[in-house]
Amino acid sequence: MITLVRRATAVCALGAALTACAPGPPAQQPPRPAPSASPAAPSSPPTLAPGPSGLTPVFHHGPRTGRTVALTFDADMTADQGPRAAAGEHFDHPRLIATLRALDVPATVFMTGRWAEEYPDQARSLGRDPLFEVANHSYSHYAFTGDCYGLPTVPPDRMRADVERAYATFREVGVRDPMPYFRFPGGCYDRQALKALAPAGVTAVQWDVVGGDAFATDAAAVARDVLDGVRPGSVVVLHCTRSAAPTTERAVRTIVPELRRQGYRFVKVSELIAAAGGRA
Repeated sequence: MITLVRRATAVCALGAALTACAPGPPAQQPPRPAPSASPAAPSSPPTLAPGPSGLTPVFHHGPRTGRTVALTFDADMTADQGPRAAAGEHFDHPRLIATLRALDVPATVFMTGRWAEEYPDQARSLGRDPLFEVANHSYSHYAFTGDCYGLPTVPPDRMRADVERAYATFREVGVRDPMPYFRFPGGCYDRQALKALAPAGVTAVQWDVVGGDAFATDAAAVARDVLDGVRPGSVVVLHCTRSAAPTTERAVRTIVPELRRQGYRFVKVSELIAAAGGRA
């Protein structure tokens, strides 16, 4: 969980069914594609070019042109929180997801593998809803540096494996096409972590607006922090856990209409990265 103080720095249906036409006059049959024609291959999700010395690139916000903003939600659960979930603690937030759907707000959900294991139906639903994209928040939600808000630490030689284990878990529960984006637990990283993850081919996604919803009890204050901080191209970090971010859903019901009134359009992180043209 990102425990940051307030004011610290959102198909073409390939396989349109092939229609088998009954025999009839040639003029009534649909035109056939040329023999060489074939369906276009799906494009890969946009990513950033590697950083200096081939390090994992880090994305903080999109271009400051236009009026787009990405809401992102961290679905946090650490590897050792199973007993707390079994005892009734809720690390999910179905009402928040329902509100985003009702408001028709695209969003990027950074999910831990452990969260996907605990809530496979919800993970699968998010992964198959075109309104959302699922990205990687590690398997264990352990820190990738020392001294990161009290989180346990992943050894450097296990960092890549931890990220790949999360992707494997997403596949196991039925998440379709998780994005090649990674958010460091706690937002904590250093050069060693960027080097360790380079072979995984992910773009690290940070943020430039902190919602301050972690353990917050005042939804109005969370909304105010977001509204005061948003600029064109902003990436807003919020959370998708009832027990640790109970006010987020109420804050979103204030944030979304106000930003729309100001002329902002909500997009997923992938659209901001695409607009960045491969540059951090």
